[in-house]
Amino acid sequence: MRLLATEAPPRIDGKLDDAAWQRAPVFDNFTQYLPQDKRPAPDGYRTTVQVVVDDTGISFGIRAFDPRPDEIRAPLARRDQVRRDQDFVSIVLDPVGTRRSAQFVRVNAAGVVGDGMFIADSDNEDFSPDFEVDAAVQRLPDGYSLEIRLPLLALRYPYSGGNPWRLMVTRSIPRDVSTLLVSAPLTKDALNFITELQEIDGLSEPGSSVTDAVRDRSFLSVRPEITARTRRSKDADSSQRESEISLSADIKWRPRADWVFDATLNPDFSQVELDVPQLAGNTRFALSAPEKRAFFLESTDVLDLPLAAFYSRAVTDPRWGLRATWRGNQADATALSLQDSGGGLILRPGPYGTDVAAQNGRSQASLARGRWHADSFTVGGLLSQRDYGSARGSGRSNQVAGADVLWRASDQEQFRLRGLLSDTRALFDAQGAPVGGAAESGQHFFASWWKRTSEWNLTAETSHVSPRFRNDNGFVDQAGVRSLQAEAVRRYGETKLPGFTAYEFETFVWAQQRNALADVSKNAANPAITAGEVVTRRVHTGVWLAASHNTEAWVQLRFDAERAGAGRRLHSVPTVASGYGVNPAPWFPRLNLELEMGKRLDVEADRVGQGAVWMAEVQLRGSMANGWGWESTQKVNQGFVNADAGSNANDRGLRSLTDTAAQWLGVLHFDARNSLRAVWQGSHYRRAADPQAGLAADASQSHTTSLVFQHRFGLGRSLSLGASRQTSRPGQQESTEAFAKLSYELDR
Repeated sequence: MRLLATEAPPRIDGKLDDAAWQRAPVFDNFTQYLPQDKRPAPDGYRTTVQVVVDDTGISFGIRAFDPRPDEIRAPLARRDQVRRDQDFVSIVLDPVGTRRSAQFVRVNAAGVVGDGMFIADSDNEDFSPDFEVDAAVQRLPDGYSLEIRLPLLALRYPYSGGNPWRLMVTRSIPRDVSTLLVSAPLTKDALNFITELQEIDGLSEPGSSVTDAVRDRSFLSVRPEITARTRRSKDADSSQRESEISLSADIKWRPRADWVFDATLNPDFSQVELDVPQLAGNTRFALSAPEKRAFFLESTDVLDLPLAAFYSRAVTDPRWGLRATWRGNQADATALSLQDSGGGLILRPGPYGTDVAAQNGRSQASLARGRWHADSFTVGGLLSQRDYGSARGSGRSNQVAGADVLWRASDQEQFRLRGLLSDTRALFDAQGAPVGGAAESGQHFFASWWKRTSEWNLTAETSHVSPRFRNDNGFVDQAGVRSLQAEAVRRYGETKLPGFTAYEFETFVWAQQRNALADVSKNAANPAITAGEVVTRRVHTGVWLAASHNTEAWVQLRFDAERAGAGRRLHSVPTVASGYGVNPAPWFPRLNLELEMGKRLDVEADRVGQGAVWMAEVQLRGSMANGWGWESTQKVNQGFVNADAGSNANDRGLRSLTDTAAQWLGVLHFDARNSLRAVWQGSHYRRAADPQAGLAADASQSHTTSLVFQHRFGLGRSLSLGASRQTSRPGQQESTEAFAKLSYELDR
C-alpha cells in the first residue's frame, strides 16, 4: 500500500473531495478473513483505501461500497463499543514496524470511534487506551465514505533506525452472514491478528521522510480537571455530609519521537464507569478488575506484563504520579512512580484462598520495565517496589525483581519464560496495622508453549508460586502452588451440521492440575500444608462453533475435583457447561447465555451439593424519530448450591447458598457528543443456617444507582454532571453524591 506526501492535509469531514484524495494512489485488494478466509470479497462490496501524510498527521480515506445500503448498521454507541454487529472500517497501524503491537482505530458508519492496542504475543485486543483521533463519515446512496486522521505527534516510534511502518485496513459487513474483509493476506492459521501487516510505501523516501520532519518536534498536552461534589453518608448510628472542590491535572510531554513523559496530580477517577459486579460469595480468591485510567494506559505494549507482575489498580488513590516511556528500534522501557493515599487492600495469597490486609496508610508504588528485541527474541526485565515509609515503620517495603524471555520459533510457534523474586519487609494484620516478623522471600516462575497449525491449536504451561511470594504492586490471588495445564484444539474449519453450516468448528480437551507446596504455618489456626496435596484438578472436553448472525456456541463436560482447605477431602464436582451467543437483529445486537450444572463445592461448609452457575446478558438498541439513539444492556449472574450430601434429610434440595449479581446500563445518545447514562447494579448473597457445619444464617446485599450526563467537545474535553446512590445491608449504610466535572485538554 503506497501513500501520498502532501503539504495540504485533507479536511476531515467524511467527503473524499479534497485535492489530496484526487492524487493519492488507490488500494482495493481486499479478501475475506471471516467467515471463511482466503476468499474474495462478496460481489458489490468493493472497498478502497487511500493514505496521505503531511508534516502534522497521517490521514486515511476509505470508500465502502454497498449494494444494499438500506441494511447498513450504523447505530450511535459509546466510545469503544464498535463491534462486529455494526458496519465499520478499522485501520491497524504499527509505526514501529515490527508487528509486535499495533494501534487500531475503528469507526462505524455513524462516526462512532473505538480504539485500542493489539498485542501480538497474547493475540489480545485491548480497548482501554484512547488515542487522539479525528474521524468523520458520509452516508452515500451506494454505501459510505469516511476519513480518519491520526496526528504524527501522538504516534510512538523510534527516533532513528526504525523499520517501515506497517498497516492493515479491515471492514466489517454484518448481515445474515457477518463478513470481515482485510487488506493483508491474513488467514486463520496465523498465530495472531497482526502477523501480516503490510509495509506502507512512500512514507520514508530518501531525503524527504515526513516522520523525520517531526521526530524532533516537541508536543505538550495539559488536561486540567475541576470537580465539585457533595456527599452524604449515614448508617444506623450516625450521619455526615461534606462538600469539596478539587483541582487535578494530567500532563503529557513528548520532547521527541521516542520519549514520552506523563504526570498526574490529584487525579479524580470516580464516575468514569462502574465495574460490573462479580459473584464472590462462594469464591475463595480475590477478583481483579480492568484498568480504565489514562495514566496507566500510555504505551501498554511496552509494559506488556501479566497481573502477577503489575496490577495498576493496586494503586488505589494516587496523590501524584510520574512516568517516562522510551521506545527505540531494538529496545523500549518505561518507569513510573506514584504516591498512593491508601484505602485499598493488600493481597496475602495462599493455596486455598486470598487473605487481605487493609491499606490504610500512604505508600509509594514504583515500577521500572525494560525490553530488548531481536528478530525472534524479546528479553525483558522488571523492578518493582512498594514502600510504606515512616507511616509503617522504618524499612517497611515489598520489592520484586524479574526477567522474561519470549522466543518466536516460527510464525506459528512461540515459547515464553518468566521469573519473579520477591522480598517482603512489610507485614500487616487484617486492619492494616504493622505486625512483627522476619522478612519473607518468594519466587514466581512461569513457562508456556503455543503452536498453531491449519488443523491444531496446542498450548501448554506450567507455573510455580512459592508460599511466601508477594507483590503489592501486582495481583497474585494464589500462592504456594505448582500448576500444570495443557490444551489441544482440533480445528475443522467450515463444517456442515444438521440444519445449518458452521463456519468454524472445533473440538478440544483442556486439563489443569494444581498441587500445594509444602508450607509450615506459623499460625495454629492454619494447619501446615503438605507438599503435593491436590488443590484442584480439572479436565474439560467439548465442542465450539461459530455460525451466521455472529453465533458462537459451545458445550463442555467438566470432570473437576476441588479441596476446600489444607488436609480436607478432595471432592469430585463434575458438571456440564454450555454457552450461546448470537446477534439476532440490528435492534438486538447481542444475546449471551451461559449455564453450568452439576455438583458444586460449598467452600465454607466443605460439602458438595447439586448446584448451578448461570449468566444472561441482553443488549438492545434503537433510534428515535428526532435522531436520538439509545442502548440498553441487562446482565444477571447467579450461582447456588443445594444442601444435598452430608446435610439433614429434611434440608436436602433446599438452597444452602445463593449469590446473585445484576447490572442494567442504559444510554440515551442525543448525538455523537452528548449522552445520558444510567446504571443500576446490585448484589445479593444469602446463606441458610447449617448447624452441622457450624454456619449461622447470613445475608447481605448492596445496590448502586448512577446517572451521568456528559458533553464531549473534543478528545480529553468534556463536561459531566451526575449523581449516585449506594446502599448496603447489613449495617444500614447509605451514601449519596452529586458532582460536576469539567475536563479541558490544552495542546501545544
